[in-house]
Amino acid sequence: MARTPSTMLPLGTKTPDFSLTNTVDGRRVSLSDFNEDRGLLVMFICNHCPFVVHLREELVHLANHFVEQGFGVVAINSNSDQSHPQDGPENMASLAREEEWN
Repeated sequence: MARTPSTMLPLGTKTPDFSLTNTVDGRRVSLSDFNEDRGLLVMFICNHCPFVVHLREELVHLANHFVEQGFGVVAINSNSDQSHPQDGPENMASLAREEEWN
């Protein structure tokens, strides 16, 4: 595994604001969209990560469970589609539709 410097925020840091495009339906999703939810589960995923591939079915079940409990859930892909074309928006959207992610 390549050594990659971390830019992780300290645990307990307030969620930074974001505005990202939902690749499935094209709408913008922002932190403020979840103001009425009990909390927000944020997952960083991609198509090629072996850990995500191994756990993907369970991640979908987990996400659906949290949504049923009144939490918001977002899955963010931070990979570059230049260096990881299999993780590009079209491929992520295709996977989300195929697996019926909410």
